[in-house]
Amino acid sequence: MRKQYDFTKMKKAEPKYVKRLKEPVTIRLDPAVIVYFKGLAEKTDLPYQSLVNYVLRDYALHGLSPTANWDGLKPKKKRA
Repeated sequence: MRKQYDFTKMKKAEPKYVKRLKEPVTIRLDPAVIVYFKGLAEKTDLPYQSLVNYVLRDYALHGLSPTANWDGLKPKKKRA
């Protein structure tokens, strides 16, 4: 080994993975959704957050829009 090294000609290292970093966000999910994905995570041996990301990314890549019957999520009116 040398006693001294010349680092003046070194180039800055830029890892290739930096472009693929994920952005941290905070979202509110129903407890049942979390339980579902955590259960799926145990079966697939993948982190549940990665599974949620995979499902949402697949949805976005295919340009899908919600088509579910959203009325089912509203509280039902009581009949007199």
